[in-house]
Amino acid sequence: MTIKLYTRALLLAGTAGLATFAAPLAAQDSAAEIAAEAEAASAEEDNTIYVTARRREERLIDVPLSVTALSGDDLVKQGVQDLTQIAQQVPNITLEVSRGTNTTLTAFIRGVGQQDPVAGFEAGVGLYVDDVYLNRPQAAVLDIYDVERIEVLRGPQGTLYGRNTIGGAIKYVTAELPDETSVKIRGTYGSYDQADLIVTASTPITSNLKIGASGARLSRGGFGDNLTLGTENYNKDVWAARGTIEFDNGPVFVRLSGDYVKDSSEARQGHRFIPSLLSRQPVLDNVFDTRAGLNIVDQEVEAYGGALNVAIELSDTLTFKSITGYREDKSTTPIDFDSLAAVDLDVPAIYTNDQLSQEFQLLYESDNLSGVLGVYYLDANAFTAFDVALFTTLNGLTAQTLGDVNTKTWSVFGDFTYDLSDTISVSVGGRYTNDKRTSTVLRTSFLGGFSNLFGGTGAAFAVTSNFNGSATFKDFNPRASISWQPNSDHNLYFTYSQGFKGGGFDPRGQTTACRNARGGACTADEVFDFLAFDPETVDSFELGWKASLLDNRLNISLAGFLAQYKDVQIPGSVGFDGNNDGVNESFIGITSNAASADVNGIEFEGNALVGEDFAGEGSRFSVNWSLGVLDAKFNTFIDAFGRDVADQRVFQNTPDITAHMGFNMGVPLAGGMMDFIGLASLRSDASQFEVPNPFLDQDGFVLVDASIIYTSDSGLYSIGVHGKNLFDKEYIVAGYNFVAGGVGGAPFVPTLGREGTLTGFYGDPRRVFVTAQVNF
Repeated sequence: MTIKLYTRALLLAGTAGLATFAAPLAAQDSAAEIAAEAEAASAEEDNTIYVTARRREERLIDVPLSVTALSGDDLVKQGVQDLTQIAQQVPNITLEVSRGTNTTLTAFIRGVGQQDPVAGFEAGVGLYVDDVYLNRPQAAVLDIYDVERIEVLRGPQGTLYGRNTIGGAIKYVTAELPDETSVKIRGTYGSYDQADLIVTASTPITSNLKIGASGARLSRGGFGDNLTLGTENYNKDVWAARGTIEFDNGPVFVRLSGDYVKDSSEARQGHRFIPSLLSRQPVLDNVFDTRAGLNIVDQEVEAYGGALNVAIELSDTLTFKSITGYREDKSTTPIDFDSLAAVDLDVPAIYTNDQLSQEFQLLYESDNLSGVLGVYYLDANAFTAFDVALFTTLNGLTAQTLGDVNTKTWSVFGDFTYDLSDTISVSVGGRYTNDKRTSTVLRTSFLGGFSNLFGGTGAAFAVTSNFNGSATFKDFNPRASISWQPNSDHNLYFTYSQGFKGGGFDPRGQTTACRNARGGACTADEVFDFLAFDPETVDSFELGWKASLLDNRLNISLAGFLAQYKDVQIPGSVGFDGNNDGVNESFIGITSNAASADVNGIEFEGNALVGEDFAGEGSRFSVNWSLGVLDAKFNTFIDAFGRDVADQRVFQNTPDITAHMGFNMGVPLAGGMMDFIGLASLRSDASQFEVPNPFLDQDGFVLVDASIIYTSDSGLYSIGVHGKNLFDKEYIVAGYNFVAGGVGGAPFVPTLGREGTLTGFYGDPRRVFVTAQVNF
């Protein structure tokens, strides 16, 4: 057995220089001993990874796309607690908690995404829960419990997943109910008084009907303190629940599910990088502490939704699917941009979103032809309301913005794969989308305090925007690929794919600013053009190779891609001086299709079972790693003055290099299995915005995690110890900037307010926690 271990290690060492390894899902156990050809084939089948990236179940190796699949069991063993943490082991992806919240998601894949969560801006990465698209980023930082797997599809997915998937798509797949009565109780306790409890139970009612439910209480003290309000900063206070009913009689499968989340955590407030310019408050030592004083609304997020998934086998080759989804969420949040007790740049905000979606699919599967035809419909509304208070600049001046966006979109799509021979197959697909956006933007100025919407007594004295506009965007997104599979263990493919992100109207736009921009009064059409922006598109060309070697013990994936990014939407906020008195009394949004760019790169993924049975029967040692390299450059970037400043702009939230290395060693011990898990992830330098900023931009860093988990052979219980960010690295994930100067000894000059707003938000510090699970 020792000779077998060393021989395999040498083989893997020789291969390691050629590949990096596909996501940790593939690092699963093989049979303890393969003594015959039949047993080898069986073991290989047991380790095969299946995904639904092309809306039908396939082996991961057969999919001509860059896909990472992470199993729920592996994520639990690693102590992964929410969706953002999977970015540590997936190449060329950024997932962060958005500024000021626990539950709003910022997502970028291959340089494409969107970090502004207000109504009117579309995400560049599509998030799906059990095939239901989440239209808005609020309440999208999903906690990891009862998860079967998470799939990350990189590159534009416009054909099969529609609008707003030009960077890629993330599929969160919840676990199906077990066949037997089951109860699981999982508890966690750790640093910063983290105390979590998750209870899951399910049972069959009849031979065809099962029900199940989960409840979660997730809590943690703050990483820092709000020194003004006496509250915690970066704490967690979440209640969550999920319920499922499944009916399965063979040809008919029906799944009705619902979920609920209530997040009452304190608002995350920022860390100032510079002393306040008016009140002379110094920079705080602890980056998780703040002096933010805004408290006229509580930070609170409530979200719920349901889905009905139906699959009917019409024949041996035809299956009909229906996916119906409804979601609704409401958030209130006090955004204290300046992070001071002074009301210098304070923004209380309200977000409400709802959506109804329906998708029908007809799937065909025969010996040499497989594919899907479908139609999709979405009816969604997003509403944002916020006050911008500048009391230190002008006495009690508040600018209120109400933005209401209705989206009605429908599409038809198809994607089919035909086997030209035993080794060559071609895939062709396309999607036609009709996307209608209707926006209302109402901006009103108040004197004497906050508006009545936020309990204030300010008096309205001017309406600066009263806009209502509608536009329909139509697009066709094709996809085509060719695959050569000399045998079932290799797939060499070339894929072309396209995606688009919907256009719309800047929800923070101010119609009176059109006059300033054009040097005179604006017609209705000019105002429409001033607030509107067009869709952006990406055309991607990808050459890849996937392989399963050494009896499925070594899995590798290598892809190189060229992406042409056109009509890039550049949203921004600038201070606005409406009466030309030299003082900016508000900020306004200015969004344009100002750029074109090329995003090219490579991705290297894989995993390997290095050894087994080396420390007793059932012992195993596996490794997994990934590497992503991006070259993302703007070809053109037209600024507000009509100048091409492409050589002065960079891609936001897009490091040139992302990488990780992980291992899992399992050793039999005391009637169970002890797993030792380690993970190191690297991200190179990255900028928060297109304009580099030495305070906000994050230098390259490495995060190191480790876990030790004991699981009884019976599977009745497990206990683990987990460490996250073991070297306590401080790293910036978001920020705000409303100052100029500060470089080369030049003084800081506020562009909005008087204190100078330059603040940052940080990723989690070092945490250690213990988990225990009991299964009945």
